[in-house]
Amino acid sequence: MIGFFDSGSGGLSVLSQFRKWAPEAGVVYFGDINNAPYGEKTPEELEALTMLGVDVLRQRGATALVSACNSVSTSILAGASGELPFVEMTIPTAQYMKQFRGKRFLLLATPATVASGIYSRALEGVVMLDTLGIPGLAGAIEFGESDEKVSSVLAEALTQKAGEKYDGIILGCTHYPLALPALAPVIYASFGELAVIDPGEPVAAAAADAFKSEDGGAMRFYISKESDAFRARLKALFPDGSYTVEVI
Repeated sequence: MIGFFDSGSGGLSVLSQFRKWAPEAGVVYFGDINNAPYGEKTPEELEALTMLGVDVLRQRGATALVSACNSVSTSILAGASGELPFVEMTIPTAQYMKQFRGKRFLLLATPATVASGIYSRALEGVVMLDTLGIPGLAGAIEFGESDEKVSSVLAEALTQKAGEKYDGIILGCTHYPLALPALAPVIYASFGELAVIDPGEPVAAAAADAFKSEDGGAMRFYISKESDAFRARLKALFPDGSYTVEVI
């Protein structure tokens, strides 16, 4: 079973891509909604929560991990994963971004992701990277705020980059692709038409290549707090309903 770990719904954007590459893989997913969002927590808090989350997945049969939370740095994940192999967000993204070598990109991410420097290190020598940590955006998406609210949080944050020129945007939080219909118009209004990169795509491809699983496509979801928004996203992304959800 392939274990997916996230602070809540964000990892579903990666899982939906993974399903295209590995439809028969068995998946066990833990969304730590009770402690969401992770993007404004300290490294010490993230380390403790990651240890607990990985343990949840290990106890439920995970034999490999996909960290679908950008706020959890590689060093934290490596310490928590123990013997389990894992794929994280930045290395596959850096490989994918080589096609844009020398271009200038803006990373939109949580404050914790920006502070960790994981994308700056991974993309050094690949693209010129500017970063913007956005408090509150992942939480607004996680807890089902209106499109208008989500758009306004991003629009206010982007005023800090007014007048800047970029070749593209990197969505450095897995929650952001879930709200792309609300976010994309704000991005284009700020910077014009440009590439918008979802790291979930290369990460999903890397995970499908690294981990072979033939469990008939079974999917089991565990969440640490009941969430109508999470269940609604599951239904939208996997409308056949071939999964189970349990609050733990």
